[in-house]
Amino acid sequence: MSENIELLVKKANSGDKKALEKVVVEIQDLIYNLSFKMLLFHEDASDATQEILIKVITHLSTFKGNSQFKTWVYRVATNYLLTKKGKNSKAYAISFDEYADVIDTGQSDEVKYTQNEGELALLEEDIRIGCTQGLLLCLNESDRLVYILGMILEFNSVEASEMLGMTPENFRKKLSRSKTKIQNFLSHKCGVVNPNNPCRCKRNIDFLIENKGMDPKNLAYGSISNRKLDLSDKLSDIQRTVAIYREAPNFSAPEAILKEIRQILNIS
Repeated sequence: MSENIELLVKKANSGDKKALEKVVVEIQDLIYNLSFKMLLFHEDASDATQEILIKVITHLSTFKGNSQFKTWVYRVATNYLLTKKGKNSKAYAISFDEYADVIDTGQSDEVKYTQNEGELALLEEDIRIGCTQGLLLCLNESDRLVYILGMILEFNSVEASEMLGMTPENFRKKLSRSKTKIQNFLSHKCGVVNPNNPCRCKRNIDFLIENKGMDPKNLAYGSISNRKLDLSDKLSDIQRTVAIYREAPNFSAPEAILKEIRQILNIS
């Protein structure tokens, strides 16, 4: 985020619409990626991002500079996301046991869709990232946000607790609980976190394509990820778990969001 963001905020609060647009541009990707990690689906994340940006714009005058603007934006975003029920993400929010059954279903030792190594790598990458991101939906909204802020985005307990309106001690307790749930699941199911587990990503390719669980021509993750996760044998299971989530790609907010905001602000 630009070092001059607070100056832009002051200008925006003085009625400068161009400055306000620049503020939106500065924060839209931040909000979109937080929303996507929370809601899993691009459509839900786009809707949430637009709503959050409108809340930021309409409440911008309440920002008094007592904290970093980024922290304030995250506070607005997390308040919204704690109550937001994405129409897609809501349908996919299941228990850890149910999720285990899902990823164990439809495995095959041979991929029939393609034998091209490059395409297989992209498909496998897409499933790996999607699977671990989908696992977050097994956490309730509050614990999910705590895990995203603390483990994936790496905010400390003081920063994150301010965003969520709770004490640092309560944040640490909730984070410990969420970490344990995610770690236990991946240690028993994921071949990347625990090499003793069979890798399931590649074995699920045919099943997911056949059942519309993924579109090989329009990958959600693999097509924009420019690296495969290569984890050293020296890493602990906990380190591997964190690395999986931090390796997930960040996205640019859809252009349609800024276009809609410009119309709302009446900026040509």
